[in-house]
Amino acid sequence: MTGAFDPVEFLEDAVRIPSHEDVTDMREFLCTTLRERDVEPEVDDAGNVVASRGVGEPHLLLNTHVDTVSPHVPYEREEGVIRGRGSCDAKGPLAALLSAFLAVEPAGRVTLAVTPDEETLSTGAHALSLEFDACIVGEPTDLDVCNAAKGRFEGSLTIGGENAHAAEPHEGENAIRDAGRVLSALEGFDVDRDPHPELGAPTLTPTVIEGGSATNQVPATCRITLDRRSVPPETAEGFAEALSTRLDSHLPDVDVTFRFTERETPFLEAFETPVDEPIVEALLEAGAGTVRPFTAATEASYFASEAPTVVFGPGVLADETGAVAHGAREYVRTDRVERAASILETAVESLVG
Repeated sequence: MTGAFDPVEFLEDAVRIPSHEDVTDMREFLCTTLRERDVEPEVDDAGNVVASRGVGEPHLLLNTHVDTVSPHVPYEREEGVIRGRGSCDAKGPLAALLSAFLAVEPAGRVTLAVTPDEETLSTGAHALSLEFDACIVGEPTDLDVCNAAKGRFEGSLTIGGENAHAAEPHEGENAIRDAGRVLSALEGFDVDRDPHPELGAPTLTPTVIEGGSATNQVPATCRITLDRRSVPPETAEGFAEALSTRLDSHLPDVDVTFRFTERETPFLEAFETPVDEPIVEALLEAGAGTVRPFTAATEASYFASEAPTVVFGPGVLADETGAVAHGAREYVRTDRVERAASILETAVESLVG
């Protein structure tokens, strides 16, 4: 075994490794780090790195991801700050989680599961088949405990009409004109829904509209893409059913159908973990900040359906200047990485130590 694990030293090396197009080198670096400390990881068919320490119960899952968004931003080091792609999303949280994973001698079991494509389709997280009692997902929360997040669904409404020459529009059915009626019907979709006490109201936003094939023809088809940000307890299926019911009742004479965008994995559902769950209390007692919702999409959605789940880590999604995660100026403060590692070590020890 090599010397004591230093999360900042690990992070410096990790940020130097590009992982925006291919995570192979970053995954191998993670596996090598584990093997050097007498932990043998498994890389499954989906590209997840999975390693466990201890046996029995309780079983705590620690999760984050090694992929980053494009473009790659080179590593830089200033006094107290590490800059570069992935520094806060999510190699900083990975460094802190890894530090706690290696430090604690569990009386139960702790598993580290690091996924390869959180920024795209989450095929790694979807492929994981683990039974666990609680989960901490590493993301930049500025050391707050995030116990809830909105879900995100995407789909399209297809409005059917009938072609005709524009000189005789009465001979056809204008799908674009009917699309205006559909948009009006969508305006009141959430009017009778109470806002979530922490996440606020759900949103339904038309983001793309396409229709027509010729400038002198009545269009027979129009398509509207919708972005849905849900709040508990709404599910993807529940949203689709409610949307279809509203359109059928408000526009019985319009040919309109809704379909989710095809993807390999389920959409990220909204989730909420009660504040009195041991996973929340353990992090707070260890020195974490306030309990609040997380404002970005995260694979925590997949784990929250199995057991109480929170999001926690060093770094911020944005600061007073603008975007940090995914931005050209991505950075994390080294003292926050060290503090996150300390909080996680104490919390993990209290949960499974």
